[in-house]
Amino acid sequence: MGGVSATDSMVLGGLFGTAPMRAVFSDEQRVQAMLDVEAALARAEAATGVIPKEAAPAIAAACRADLYDLADLGRRTAPAGNPAIPLVKMLTDKVPGDAKKYVHWGATSQDIIDTGLMLQVRAGLDVLLPEVAAVADAAAKLADAHRKTPMAGRTFLQHALPIPFGYKAAVWLGLAARAHSRLAGIRRNGLALQFGGAAGTLASLGGDGTKVADALARELSLPLPDMPWHSARDRIADIAAAVAIAAGSMGKIATDIALLMQTEVAEAMEPTGEGKGGSSAMPHKRNPVGATLAIAAAAQAEARLPLLVASLRQEHERGVGMWHAEWGAIAELFLLTAGAVNHVRIALEGLTVDAARMRANLEATNGLIFSEAVTMALATTFGREAAHQKVEHAVKAAVAAKRHLREVLAEDKAIADALGKDGLARAFDPMSQIGASDEFISRALGSWKKSRNQ
Repeated sequence: MGGVSATDSMVLGGLFGTAPMRAVFSDEQRVQAMLDVEAALARAEAATGVIPKEAAPAIAAACRADLYDLADLGRRTAPAGNPAIPLVKMLTDKVPGDAKKYVHWGATSQDIIDTGLMLQVRAGLDVLLPEVAAVADAAAKLADAHRKTPMAGRTFLQHALPIPFGYKAAVWLGLAARAHSRLAGIRRNGLALQFGGAAGTLASLGGDGTKVADALARELSLPLPDMPWHSARDRIADIAAAVAIAAGSMGKIATDIALLMQTEVAEAMEPTGEGKGGSSAMPHKRNPVGATLAIAAAAQAEARLPLLVASLRQEHERGVGMWHAEWGAIAELFLLTAGAVNHVRIALEGLTVDAARMRANLEATNGLIFSEAVTMALATTFGREAAHQKVEHAVKAAVAAKRHLREVLAEDKAIADALGKDGLARAFDPMSQIGASDEFISRALGSWKKSRNQ
């Protein structure tokens, strides 16, 4: 690692990625993926009689990344315009005898690079999927455990209505579960072999083109598309969208956690530990470090998506420039998303929930958070509009006098007679005002359990 960007910096890299994902998109693995395609191509062509059978093992034996000087490959890549051109030459030099004549037979550089990328994407998804599932599992545990933990639901950053904390956690669960479903769908149906030769027609293989493509797809366990996709980049955009949405979903969860950790709120806290969450200047601070890094990683991941969507605009049968622009962006997208997921998983698995503080915060507005509940309770007697006006008048009086809304309402004879003592108490009981929250939580948990078992 060097210091060119945050994702490959020796100092910053650990903030925005994970070691397993870094390995998937390392230079070594990029080269190995391309060599895996070359080896598979030789085996497929030998199996279909296109090249001599004895050529395939000789070529495959030289398809090991540790046999190559990556620094030298890098020096040769710049003038060549892509890494496949010098790699094929270096591979050919390593293959003995007549077998060297059959290296890269009928293929083009983009076939090797794109199919190699598909192998890396598949490995990257295999890293992401269990991590996203772990986020969903942690959120599910919180949702189930806190079905009856009342807190203030907030809209526009202000108190709105009471909700159970389990409902908020179930929203997080839904985000993670859907992210997992999208990524799993891409893993099943979004990958594809790229094999089209110079202009996508496999003309160099004559009548054997589709036969070789079919055998190559089997060798690599990649779906065989109807036709090559050299300049049709919707698959890459589709992959990028699913990964970026996963990153953004982690960013939403992390934002909620950071807001819950504010001093004035203090309803939930990330796990802490030696060297984590402190301030270099203020000993009392417990900063939302994990949430902060998840938000930062997600923002950087999302920024890669427009470029990868813009890559759809490619010229004719082979594009100029936008194909090259994908290479770094897709790797960084996966790495940054892995970082965001990792930080959120750690935060949720160790989240400390302060139920007492949540209940106390419900009273921060002297009962104003229950105004809708009182309005609906009165509406059966006075009609909704009249009930709204009565409660609005009481709210203004309570705010002006700095009194609890319940006290002001109790002094209004018409309201007191309409609700009765028990009805007024019920309107100010947060657990009687959570609507269908429990059912929603159960649905979210059930859907995730079903998805987990598929």
